[in-house]
Amino acid sequence: MSDNPNRLTPPPAGYADWLADLKNRIHTARQRATLAVNRELVLLYWQIGHDILARQAEQGWGAKVIERLAEDLRTAFPDMKGFSPRNLKYMRAFAEAWPDTEFVQEVLAQLPWYHQLALLDKLPGPETRRWYAAKAIEHNWSRNVLVMQIETRLLERSGKTVTNFELTLPKPQSDLARESLKDPYRFDFLDLTNEAQEREIENALVKHVTEFLLELGAGFAFVGRQVLLDVAGDEFFIDQLFYHLKLRCYVVIELKGGKFKPEHLGQLSFYLAAVDAQIKHPQDAPTIGLLLCKSKNKVVAGYALRNNTQPLGVAEYQLLDSLPAELQTSLPSIEQIERELAGDGAAG
Repeated sequence: MSDNPNRLTPPPAGYADWLADLKNRIHTARQRATLAVNRELVLLYWQIGHDILARQAEQGWGAKVIERLAEDLRTAFPDMKGFSPRNLKYMRAFAEAWPDTEFVQEVLAQLPWYHQLALLDKLPGPETRRWYAAKAIEHNWSRNVLVMQIETRLLERSGKTVTNFELTLPKPQSDLARESLKDPYRFDFLDLTNEAQEREIENALVKHVTEFLLELGAGFAFVGRQVLLDVAGDEFFIDQLFYHLKLRCYVVIELKGGKFKPEHLGQLSFYLAAVDAQIKHPQDAPTIGLLLCKSKNKVVAGYALRNNTQPLGVAEYQLLDSLPAELQTSLPSIEQIERELAGDGAAG
């Protein structure tokens, strides 16, 4: 039998590594090209919006000019999208919201256009828009994730956990640790009501660990659930163990189904000591503990934390409020949310 002339020859030594390197370079080049196109598009839209504002202010052109401009631009550039009257009005609003050309060029141009629309539609003022824009760039949020973070009021919740980090951690570790936590944590993606029990919530969090990590925030990596600690023959189990990549430390999370009680911190402190002794690497920072409870008295929590020498925080979590059955059925399912998140690219 003759050899097939189209048959590929076996790869030579070192070929696999070279191919992997080429794939990585091609992927990086495509990303850079996409970012470059996006940057030019955002800057173009800002310039068009700025021109509309200037001419309407200086020459008294009315709103009807936008309808005429949209028609003329679409006729001149039939293959280009984005010149609808609605989008031209967004360009004008974009330029009006961000009069600082330098900020648009250096910061906002890093975000796709549909991210810009979310910032305009969902947020009332420049300071909150700046904060969410910076976070979206830092964490490479898709548009859907950006909208979710806005709608769940991430800014208002960030850094609000009651902690003793200032007393137990050095700066800047204490500031970064505080900003890495929030209060309250929203677990409405679990589709559980306030009547749910601790174990039921724990099981659901592990089942939907992707959403749980998203709610915890950037930097958290899941290590395990019900992690075994063997202390001199006695067995103990940590509810949730994470590692924070920026803080370079383990984070023990304990869940309590009721109101915060000072004695809850005793168990959590014990877990921190055991993790530091048995799991923590010598180069890791001290382990942090986060107690999540249904409710808390901030003053009581503050007193309980004050004289504790370990870095601890106390925050609330929120599940779905009890809703009428007909209203509950209108809520999106976890599967729908997962499909939406999975199907949305970073390009917006």
